[in-house]
Amino acid sequence: MTGATVGVDLDARAYELDRAHVFHSWSAQASLDPMVLAGGRGCRVWDHAGREYLDFASQMVNVNIGHQHPVVTAAIAEQAARLTTIGPAVANLQRGEAAARITERAPDGMNKVFFTNGGADAVENAIRMARLHTGRDKVLSAYRSYHGNTGAAVVATGDWRRMPNEYARGHVHYFGPYLYRSEFWAQTPEQESERALRHLERVVQAEGPQTVAAILVESVPGTAGILVPPPGYLAGVRAIADRYGIVLILDEVMCGFGRTGRWFAFDGYGVTPDLIAFAKGVNSGYVPVGGVVISDAIAATFDDRVFPGGLTYSGHPLAAASIVAALDTMAAEGIVDNAERIGRTVIGPALDKLAAEHPIVGEVRGEGVFWAIELVADQATREPVDAATIARIKAGLAARGVLVFGADNRIHFVPPCVVAEAEVAEAVAALSEVLANPLEIR
Repeated sequence: MTGATVGVDLDARAYELDRAHVFHSWSAQASLDPMVLAGGRGCRVWDHAGREYLDFASQMVNVNIGHQHPVVTAAIAEQAARLTTIGPAVANLQRGEAAARITERAPDGMNKVFFTNGGADAVENAIRMARLHTGRDKVLSAYRSYHGNTGAAVVATGDWRRMPNEYARGHVHYFGPYLYRSEFWAQTPEQESERALRHLERVVQAEGPQTVAAILVESVPGTAGILVPPPGYLAGVRAIADRYGIVLILDEVMCGFGRTGRWFAFDGYGVTPDLIAFAKGVNSGYVPVGGVVISDAIAATFDDRVFPGGLTYSGHPLAAASIVAALDTMAAEGIVDNAERIGRTVIGPALDKLAAEHPIVGEVRGEGVFWAIELVADQATREPVDAATIARIKAGLAARGVLVFGADNRIHFVPPCVVAEAEVAEAVAALSEVLANPLEIR
């Protein structure tokens, strides 16, 4: 603390500066009331006054290794002391090591990484690669999806954020599987998978397969509802792509690097993509970074042809150092295994019990440390609760020291991969208390 801040209410000062000068994303600015956070460790964060919260939002569902892991922060500091930045055209040891760590975990035949600044421009560049590789234009993506806030990525997005931003060309949307609110009158996961695949193939046929460059899929859609794919779905999408010579891009920005209890979410579904977009969990957001893992066939397209894309901070040394430290530490400490185990044996059973006890819960779904609790006003009709109810629930949880990610009529229960059983129990107890009387939250 400097002499200038002695005696200052730092929470009040942070709030004042934010409201005076910070323009927030996806928000009407006048009504904002942001929480102040000053520090964190593991699964907990706190403000300047020491008020502490369990971070079961993992901020933006990205702090997979937990806050302030000392190995990762030390690696960033060591790299900063050695070389803080360098241009993308040169070779750098940390950049190469980071790419090697990522491709080690990717499927065979995927040996190159194009680094970006985050998930949106990872998707952006994956789309560009697919179009240039195929010579085709159209990109198919789901209505229930979020792919980022750059030009093509936001138009590939299916939710409302696409609509004010539809300036990119060549985007077509389809309905993906979502059995709880099936678009296909399905009664079983198998029916949902079969009918969703039939629908997707008909969209490809109706658009003209010769015009479709890529099918872009979140391996497990995140912001759209943590929609775990039904049996055979992702493999079926791969088969459709192969049948028509279409590039399959899997968006692993939110679901990758431990979130589902696997290094890549698609590892559990018997599918190999052509391109993988990643960000978030690769270094838990400690330094902004993302990228595209590229199949050898697509990489070869640009052996003698210029790839018309680049970023000043592609493979930034601080980001690369954080990736190496994060992935090595996650492997050494069994953090991905912890996410799988705690999801299967602790979080899943606890949320199933919660659903049985509270009529407001329509469905619980997820895997690893990636769970959604869908809330309904009526279980029979599945009418979603309104936004005001979700806001009250989030506020009630925050008052009890638990932060969660809210989207539409859902609470997303998405702690860091390092979460302990006792922390899950603490969060579930708070959630149960709030859901018992959602209209009378204090």
